[in-house]
Amino acid sequence: MPTIAVIAHSKKSFGGGLGELRRVLHDAGHPEPLWYEVAKSRQVPKCANDAMAEGADLIFVWGGDGTVQRCINAVAQTDAVIAILPAGTANLLATNLGVPQDVADAVGIGLHGERKQLDLAKANGEYFAVMAGAGLDALMIDGADSGLKDRLGRAAYLWTGARNLKTSPVKAKVEVDGRTFHKGEVTCVLVGNVKDVFGDIEVFDGARPDDGLLEIGIVTAQSQAEWIRTLGTVVLGKTENSPFVITARGSKFKMTFDAPTPYEIDGGVRKKVEKLKVKVRPKAITICVPTAS
Repeated sequence: MPTIAVIAHSKKSFGGGLGELRRVLHDAGHPEPLWYEVAKSRQVPKCANDAMAEGADLIFVWGGDGTVQRCINAVAQTDAVIAILPAGTANLLATNLGVPQDVADAVGIGLHGERKQLDLAKANGEYFAVMAGAGLDALMIDGADSGLKDRLGRAAYLWTGARNLKTSPVKAKVEVDGRTFHKGEVTCVLVGNVKDVFGDIEVFDGARPDDGLLEIGIVTAQSQAEWIRTLGTVVLGKTENSPFVITARGSKFKMTFDAPTPYEIDGGVRKKVEKLKVKVRPKAITICVPTAS
């Protein structure tokens, strides 16, 4: 019988909440899992380390992408196995992996699904599984953090995005695998490990979290009209047709900005930086995914 741990963000919920999770685990033969509840995602790493020290074979993570990222960063490159219970606003990693927002089904995937080794990316020393973004993307997420997501859900990102459309661009040099890829003004830079980095919108066509590569997208749109055109092509799945977006694929990216610039990883905003280095780490984490039919 495996030793199971649950790390739960107590302010996040779906289905019947943590009460349903306890019932489902009990009925599956796990009445007393190691149980950790946190009020903030930054408390997750300590819980993950405690769970591993207690011999946990499988760690269920209840929360959104930020909570999952904190756990992944703590256990990357170890033998820990992660099962996602998508209780957040966007749940982008769960969506990309096919983990449903249903407590019983998500638990079933954790207990009986496929254990798959996936790539991670490392940005300025911190692991992430979905994306990193600098510029407007980070401002948009930062503006939605102060309770707005709880009230508006995903619409909070659209609201704060609209408010920040007039943000001044920053001059940047972007290198891909050691070669200069772009030099000039940018309003947003995205690095992705998966296809969908905005809800159900496929931004990086062909991206896979197990191919040893990352995707990068540089947005140069500045005016409202240019952003509307850009977003229109992205929503239609034709990012490559936008004159304000350039993309590339590689294993190592370096971004140098001419002014301190905010960035985010998996929906969590970090301190402003003038340099952002991102590198792929192949097969760095094991995550439970639905069994292929």
